[in-house]
Amino acid sequence: MQLATWNVNSVRARARHVARFLEDRHPDLLLLQELKCEAESFPALEFRALGYHAEIVGQKSYNGVAVLSREPVTVRHRRLPRLREGAGEARYLEISAREITVINIYAPNGNSGGAAGFAAKLAFLAQLARRAEALLGEDMPLAIGGDFNVAPEPVDVAEGALPPTDALVRPESRAAFRSLLWLGLTCAVRALQPKGPAYTFWDYQANAFDRDLGLRIDHVLLSPILAERLRAVEICRAERAAEQPSDHVPVLVTLD
Repeated sequence: MQLATWNVNSVRARARHVARFLEDRHPDLLLLQELKCEAESFPALEFRALGYHAEIVGQKSYNGVAVLSREPVTVRHRRLPRLREGAGEARYLEISAREITVINIYAPNGNSGGAAGFAAKLAFLAQLARRAEALLGEDMPLAIGGDFNVAPEPVDVAEGALPPTDALVRPESRAAFRSLLWLGLTCAVRALQPKGPAYTFWDYQANAFDRDLGLRIDHVLLSPILAERLRAVEICRAERAAEQPSDHVPVLVTLD
């Protein structure tokens, strides 16, 4: 089974990139973030022609998450259960596929909106941890993928890419990410590449991609059952070099 996550930074602008990725890699599940469109504007028919079903949580001009799947899936939740702050934002989609629960997230960035904006980011991540803990308590195979907007360790940020006050690297953000790992989840990338840079994002500004001023903020976390089945991880860096690319690239995980 192959599962991929990709912040496409406008699915309509990047539809041909997504279609090419589906044709080339044939993932069983593709988690998309930052759709920037409502569900009725999502290019579902284009992906359906390639054999993929779409489940969408859209929002006009902002946010948005979707799951493309080779087989129909069961939607469990279209918003993060019991989250109060930011509950109207399209940032969460939870589905079941092949007896696995898969959560797709687009966590708040936390740099806008002042202290309230950063607090909303932490609230989202805290409630995500509570949801993950509940699912793990049911001994359910679980994968959480998406744009977490957290670079967990210093090695996940190229020197000069971000100031230490940025919400993606603040101690509170990193602590919130660690709380997910402490539940027993495994970071797929670091399980197979424990050391060194493994960037998934390069800003459009300052020639960041050519200078390799990247960040690792897109993650796939696996429950113990799935971590035992982990066989390969690929960060599809070549997508960032495409014409009019997203500023993120896919992370592709292979499970037995």
